[in-house]
Amino acid sequence: MDQLPRVCIIGAGSSGIAAAKAMKDRGIPYDCFEKSDQVGGNWYCRNPNGMSAAYESLHINTDCRQMEYRDYPMPEGTPDYPDHRVIMAYFNDYVDHFGVRETITFNTGVSHACRRDERIWEITLDDGRIMEYDVLLVANGHHWAPRWPEPAYPGVFDGEQIHSHAYIGPEEPVNCKGKRVLVVGMGNSAMDIACELSRPGLAQEVCLSARHGVWVVPKYLFGKPTTRMTGLPPWLPWRLNSWLIQRIVSLNVGKPWNYGLPRPDHRILQAHPTISQDIFLRLGEGAIRPRPGISRMAGRQVEFVDGNRADVDVIIWCTGYNVSFPFFDPDFISAPGNDLPLWERMVKPEIDNLFFIGLLQPLGAIMPIAEAQAQFIGDYLTGRLALPPADEMSRSIDGERRAMFTRYADRAPRHTMQVDFKTYFRRLDRHRQRGAKLARKMGYALPVTPNAGATVAGGRTGMQAAS
Repeated sequence: MDQLPRVCIIGAGSSGIAAAKAMKDRGIPYDCFEKSDQVGGNWYCRNPNGMSAAYESLHINTDCRQMEYRDYPMPEGTPDYPDHRVIMAYFNDYVDHFGVRETITFNTGVSHACRRDERIWEITLDDGRIMEYDVLLVANGHHWAPRWPEPAYPGVFDGEQIHSHAYIGPEEPVNCKGKRVLVVGMGNSAMDIACELSRPGLAQEVCLSARHGVWVVPKYLFGKPTTRMTGLPPWLPWRLNSWLIQRIVSLNVGKPWNYGLPRPDHRILQAHPTISQDIFLRLGEGAIRPRPGISRMAGRQVEFVDGNRADVDVIIWCTGYNVSFPFFDPDFISAPGNDLPLWERMVKPEIDNLFFIGLLQPLGAIMPIAEAQAQFIGDYLTGRLALPPADEMSRSIDGERRAMFTRYADRAPRHTMQVDFKTYFRRLDRHRQRGAKLARKMGYALPVTPNAGATVAGGRTGMQAAS
């Protein structure tokens, strides 16, 4: 234990707990700091730290078998698409089963992270303690800082408005019962919320406004969870993959513009799809009225780009999130436009003791990817594998970004960290094999020298994980 670097993990959400387990498995001393009183992060409905986007009716949109950690499958009998309560129970079972809970410091956030000249991380906690670490793992999530329309639409709206981040249910935090509600956006949250509020006895009227079209993929195809189907091999060209999937989806549920939604200006794998089993039915029944993008506000009316107006009492902005690292100085690390170039969405080549976990948007689930990232980083920190040279990583980043921006629709800041689920695992496996050979040649030397002390001021030893 004394020969391995000391690690600080920020966050105990789905990525942070996977990171903690990977460090614990390898005997790496670490501390994990979590602002809330429980694990779960974004899946913790009514999270007291205010950072969760979960609402009472939330269900996963990637089926449980793809979402589960590979070293801890969800129990037999778990529904295909369980709600957030089942997911929270799963996370709690995970940390208890692997003995990770006692290594997490709850109700404690990181207020500042500074990398000193000698490459040691000085971590200031929000209770005033200052700690030293050799390595920093960032797992603070990227769905907690609401993004509002920028610039704001012209005019003044006199009704109530909230971001979907604050939405808990039809009566909380805004009472939508009997109200005329406008939901803005075409992502998963927008369609979930619109479908919920359109049920009998809730909103008087629900409109769904969208500036751009999206492809809507049902949760089930041919009677099976869509993401559980065998699928196509990762080496298949994405354009052919896109054509096949688009044909299958369109034949099963039809095209979005058949239901009054905007026609997408991209192919089905050129933007993150929206998963919904109900939206087409609710549109077809007239329970949800499709609207184009907004042009301006006018009191209790909203005017759309087609010149039509609608009377509106409540607006729910489902306009996404900003990627934010409030503990870093902005001139050190930030993500303007949600864009932070990283090697394999983990590494800044010029900083060899900083890693990001779960900072990506997969066409699939984040949890098993975060687990694989954490295991990869853990093996690197113990000298079992080596990273490519920094200049090679930089060239790889440039190539991946060119491919990403060529493929994905120009929807900044949305498409800045996209990965294909299967393709990413395939790449990581290649890096692992090559890294193991490099590590052998280097004599399995530790890449980060353990130099950090336990504390700087008012702290405590952070080596609880390996005890």
